[in-house]
Amino acid sequence: MTKGIDAISPISLLNEASKTTKTEGGSDFFTVLQDSLNEVNEKQVQGDKALSDIATGQVKDLHNAALTIGKAEVSMKMMLEVRNKALSAYKEILKTPI
Repeated sequence: MTKGIDAISPISLLNEASKTTKTEGGSDFFTVLQDSLNEVNEKQVQGDKALSDIATGQVKDLHNAALTIGKAEVSMKMMLEVRNKALSAYKEILKTPI
């Protein structure tokens, strides 16, 4: 089942499609990254609050406070790994001859 060359869309049509995808609710890399960073920041703030509540004795549920701190730690580790992978990919791209 091979299609002829006429079945391939021109590049201009592909560019038009990518523009409409972004505006119709699709998200680009920057938006996804920004949302993820905001989520990690929010978890860090919640973890810091839980930690300060434990330190001052204001915590009502120690288990939930420990879970909140654990989630903040895991989200920070995940963000650091994504950053490391992105930097590694960037360095590999720089090594690529043009």
